[in-house]
Amino acid sequence: MNKKSKLIFIIFLSVILISTTGFTKIESKPRILYRVYLKGESLGLIKSKKKLEEYINKEQDSIKKKYNVNNVYPPEDLSIEKEITYSNDIKSINKIYEEIKDISPFTIKGYLIKIRGLDTIDSTTGKKIKGKVQTIYVIDKSIFTNSMQNTAKSFVTDGDYTNYSNNTQKEIKDTGKIIENIAVQNKITIKKGNIPVDKKIYQTEEELSKYLLFGTEKEQGTYTVKTGDTISDVAFNNKVSTEELLIANPNLKDENSLLSPGQVITIGILKPQVSIEEQEHVVEYETQNYTTETQIDNSKPAGYEETTQKGVAGENKVTKKIQKVNGEIVNTVTVSTEVIKEPIKEIITKSDKVAGYGSVVATRGQWGWPATCSSVSSGFGWRWGALHDGTDIAGCGYGSNIFAAQAGTVVQSSSKFDNGQYITIDHHNGYYTMYAHLSARYAKVGDYVEKGQVIGAMGQTGFATGVHLHFAIWRGYPYRGGVAQNAMNYY
Repeated sequence: MNKKSKLIFIIFLSVILISTTGFTKIESKPRILYRVYLKGESLGLIKSKKKLEEYINKEQDSIKKKYNVNNVYPPEDLSIEKEITYSNDIKSINKIYEEIKDISPFTIKGYLIKIRGLDTIDSTTGKKIKGKVQTIYVIDKSIFTNSMQNTAKSFVTDGDYTNYSNNTQKEIKDTGKIIENIAVQNKITIKKGNIPVDKKIYQTEEELSKYLLFGTEKEQGTYTVKTGDTISDVAFNNKVSTEELLIANPNLKDENSLLSPGQVITIGILKPQVSIEEQEHVVEYETQNYTTETQIDNSKPAGYEETTQKGVAGENKVTKKIQKVNGEIVNTVTVSTEVIKEPIKEIITKSDKVAGYGSVVATRGQWGWPATCSSVSSGFGWRWGALHDGTDIAGCGYGSNIFAAQAGTVVQSSSKFDNGQYITIDHHNGYYTMYAHLSARYAKVGDYVEKGQVIGAMGQTGFATGVHLHFAIWRGYPYRGGVAQNAMNYY
């Protein structure tokens, strides 16, 4: 075989090999192409990155209309990398697009807002639960900032919030309140970037404000008003607080607003996604409750009991620093107290201690106040889906005296992760009282105590966010078949 025949044979053999083995045609010179990766897997080579991006934007008119945007971008997990290659195996833009749209969502420009939840305590185990981080997506940053303002206004009176923001609060001359600070306790970061369109993207303040308050976009429940209903009754019977009911129904001015039969009220349990902290400086007149002293006079017949000196409440002018979180008082510190009128203590004369057993139930006004101050920081009732079974009294100061509300026998004097240091008294008439979060306990199990006797000191033990007394009246043994009562109904 001559040289010419041999060359022809080699060329013929090469053509056969390429056609039968599927080898790609190799260019004689390298060229710049772009390799498309989705989720780390190669989809192939294209000639122009820009053309693919333009094609995606052109084809996604439905996304543009839905979110009122001008541009749609590739998925987050898609990357396009420049590649110098000899290969000529190039895919069409349309083919690559069809593969992408069936696997990953396209994106639009917007804002990614990360909110770090606050750490909490598990009510069952007492263990710390680390706050979770959630991401909220908006197209316009003002939607988020305005929604945060709406959320703050839900917990801070609108007029007070406006005066604070505009620095137009009135100076306190005798009594009154000044908001010293409003802040968000959560760590929040805002970043501009691409948002996958399969995520929940908030487009209105109303929608996001609702989520920030209730933790859901779902419609809240409703209640139809019946004759005789009051706002507090409707709230309690539907297991929400009065404050929650008012927030869910902005048309209701306050808890004294009149309801009409047939009126439909929104029932929503608050689950705030942010914690709005408010610091207040408050000056007010406060009732100074009288103390009760029991004197034993065994010269009197058995069973004798008489109020020999009627108690009279006093009055103080008190300056306080109050911390609220989402409208709820979590800490109260008394800065100063000016005595306006001294209280007169009540004196009860009894024949002996035994006569206290089996006594009749004390009626309204006959129960002794359990603390040295009268400020109620949180009342009895439902809040955020759980029943607060007592009345929180704050502002008296750490270590201030705690008094027995009625005579009885101490049946619990112990410590628990949620109640902290606490005491329970059996009043031998079907009623029990509980005193929780104490800093010290002066009465032990088995002790018989008189009404007004000092049994402990106010503190912040257990699951307590500030110095206060959790005072509860129960009909029946607490948490053993008993039913919690609203203590304020007895005063």
